[in-house]
Amino acid sequence: MTDRIDLGFVPLLDAGPLIIAARMGFAAEERLHLRLHPARSWSALRDMLASGHIAAAQMLSAVPIAGRLGLGGAAVDFEAPLVLSLGGQIIGVSHDLAAAMRDAGHSPGFHDAFATRTALRRARPSGLRFGVPFPFSMHTELLHQWLGDEPGWRTVTVPPGRMPEALISGEIEAFCVGEPWGSYAVECAAAELILPGSAIWSAAPEKVLALRGGWAEANPDLAGRLLRAVWRACRWLVQPDSLAAASDLLARGDALNVDPEMIERALSGHLLLSRSGVTVDSPGFVNFHEGAANFPWRSQAAWLGWHMGRRHGLDGTQAAEAAAACWRPDLFRQHLGADAVLPAASAKVEGANPLPVTAGANRGTVLLGRNRFFDGRIFDLSAPA
Repeated sequence: MTDRIDLGFVPLLDAGPLIIAARMGFAAEERLHLRLHPARSWSALRDMLASGHIAAAQMLSAVPIAGRLGLGGAAVDFEAPLVLSLGGQIIGVSHDLAAAMRDAGHSPGFHDAFATRTALRRARPSGLRFGVPFPFSMHTELLHQWLGDEPGWRTVTVPPGRMPEALISGEIEAFCVGEPWGSYAVECAAAELILPGSAIWSAAPEKVLALRGGWAEANPDLAGRLLRAVWRACRWLVQPDSLAAASDLLARGDALNVDPEMIERALSGHLLLSRSGVTVDSPGFVNFHEGAANFPWRSQAAWLGWHMGRRHGLDGTQAAEAAAACWRPDLFRQHLGADAVLPAASAKVEGANPLPVTAGANRGTVLLGRNRFFDGRIFDLSAPA
């Protein structure tokens, strides 16, 4: 018998695992029919999941944590048993700001977070307005990590597909958004891309598979089948010979509804920076699977909780502990032990690996990907301060 599960998504590159699971047979292998529900905004998707209209969703990694900390006025109880993607964020600026940065001496250095920050300071010493897709998001956290206490900068919530319009109208001068909407802003002649999110944190967990609290325990068989289908879709997405098929599937009108070439550029990390034709290769721009990318490390959630909590007047250690509790490596282990190589630990020191490293696992060792912050800082869950 085939069981139906309703899933929600916002049309972005990192909705790919859900779309691929539904359309490439991974759900069918688990006797599942995944019915996909697009949402126009993150608040709408959050409310769809909280109300029970859908059973699971692609979700900003910070949203379950914000709900657990009581931030944002929506007391939701979500859990994250699987990470859908690392990275995939892009920072872009208006043409006027890009020109001002060049006048201030900025030369293209797409992966140099320090030089790009210096150029922004010189071009806009009194600050600027950044568009982000949601107040509680990795986009917002990366900007805070990068810009810190720079005077005058602030964020404005703009749905991903509206970034070009917001730039052209002057509502914002810059943005941090998930692909393909940065590239779409370039195609609309509204933006130039200046920095990938991976240049700020090379292993930033961008999206998670979110469930309502307790759903996995109430539906253990369904939960396991869903996790396996989505995990296998993530694994398929990183195969080189999947690139063309994935781009075509994700570009369709009932998915992201953009040019397949735009999807292919984002998946491959071969990005068009401006309408002048300048391109750059950005290895590791987005990661759907490699280096244990899908494992929900409690330390990733704690990093988000620590920074979000402190910025909103909460005790950092308590916020980190609460955040760590809503990511569920135990569910990942329970349902994917036969498929995945599982790390022996459920937390690690974030930012400590400038190069890939091996770690103990349930079957020998597992190779963990690069994990570095641009300024060399680290975050240790056992002593977050």
